[in-house]
Order: sequence, then C-alpha cells, then structure tokens
Amino acid sequence: MQDLDVLKALIVADHTQRGQPISKLGYFCAPFRPSAGPFADKVIKVYRGLSDNGALHRLAACHDHYVAVLRKTGVPLPETTFHLLDLEHELVPVIVQDALPEASMMRDQMLRADSAQAVILLETAANVIADFWNNLANDGLRVGFHPSIRNFAIVDGRAVFFDTFPPLIHYNRAEMGRMLLQFSEKRLMRLLGPFVRGTVTSIQDEWYSPPETFVGLVGSACRLRPEDRALFLDWGNGFVTRQMPRWADEAQAGLHAPPRLPGYWTAMRKLLGLQGAPNV
Repeated sequence: MQDLDVLKALIVADHTQRGQPISKLGYFCAPFRPSAGPFADKVIKVYRGLSDNGALHRLAACHDHYVAVLRKTGVPLPETTFHLLDLEHELVPVIVQDALPEASMMRDQMLRADSAQAVILLETAANVIADFWNNLANDGLRVGFHPSIRNFAIVDGRAVFFDTFPPLIHYNRAEMGRMLLQFSEKRLMRLLGPFVRGTVTSIQDEWYSPPETFVGLVGSACRLRPEDRALFLDWGNGFVTRQMPRWADEAQAGLHAPPRLPGYWTAMRKLLGLQGAPNV
C-alpha cells in the first residue's frame, strides 16, 4: 500500500527535496526518482490534470486495463500503479513504478555494446514486440504498443518495458490524437494544437501496427548506431520471418533501407526542445 499523503508531499516539494528528473526527453512529463524516503526505489511520473473528472476516471480505468493486457500478452513490466491525486483541488494523474537500474536502460546499453552484443539486445526487445502482437486476443479492441529503444530496460538478459502512458486501449484514433495534445507537458504544443492536430494525431499510427512497431525499433537502432545499419537490417528481415511471420511481408517492405523518422516529428522535437537520455 502506497502512502498517498507522502506521495502528494513529494510531488509538491521543491526540486531538491524530490530528486533529479531522470529524463528531459519526455513528451508528457519529466519522471523523477526521490533521493530518500519510502519512494526512493520508485520512479514517479506526474501528468497534467484536466477539468473533466469523468475523462480522468476513464483514463484510470483504461490504464489499469492496458497494464493487464500488457502482462497477459507477456510484456514484462515493473510494478506499476496509477493514481488520481487531488492536488490543490485538481485531480492529477500520477504513475508510480518500481525503479529500474540506471545502467539497465537499453539505449545506453546499445551505445556501449559491440555490434554482436547490440544485435542480442535488439533480439531481446524484439521478442517482447513479437510476444505482444502474437498473443494479443483478436477481440475487436483497438490496442497499441510503443516499444521504442527508449522505453526498454534490459535486466539480466530480459527486456522490461516501462511506458504505459497514454494507455493505448479503448481510445479511438481521434480521441488519442486529442490526448497527445491535452497531456503534453509543453505549453507550446497545447497552444499549437488546433494548427497541428492532424500531424500530431498521425504520430500514433505506428503504435497500432504490428509491422510498423517492429520497423520502428530497427529504425531507432539504425539511427543510434549508423555504422551497424546493414547488420541491423539483415537481422530485422530474418527476425520477422522467424517470429512475426503474419506480418513479415509488410515489415520487410520497410526494411529495404534504414527506416527514417517522419520529418514533421523530427522538427517538432527540436521545436519543443526535447532532449536527454532514456525516456523513463
């Protein structure tokens, strides 16, 4: 049982008391890990509140269901708890997760690894992608997955996924597009929302496509280690044949050359000043 009064105090505490942000790259928030106290072994993610309490309670229910689906499909997750906390008379979504070792972040391990080790790391994460899509029940629900290199840790040879927000379940495409704007930590993004809604909405499309989620992982690896692009493409083409045969043709069509990020997203990241290492 988590002490919510202590959690509230941590959230409203000044920067020194609550600990250093783990990442400044987060689109939705800057997660932090307290330096001491009962939450010192946790990562705390605080999101923007909304005036619509009904929407927030729906968000909480969707998050709980999404975590359950991730676990059911075989996606390893740290212990993850979602709260709606009343902070200054406003409900605020907060996620508390068991902290993962800093050295376990996949992005950092990919940078330290030699070429052969980098492929092993990719295979470990890709197996989670394959498990998710292969095990997902085809019951008509719109369910997505965002398995980027920045959203994985590799602990004792096992890939652990830790990005559960927004919950990619039950929301239709237009609703998820609105959420990407509503919950953005960047005020500039919220101000530009009416002008970039179509562009922002399209960001999510990859997350709901089995082949594109895999191609996205390979593309991230190619950008992170451009000297190994040919090796990663060769590995990727073989992996989908072995582990994701239902989507092999579509995935391989995206692996003829190193996958690139959409230009609009690269420009948007620069505009918003997103920076930092793994997004935890």
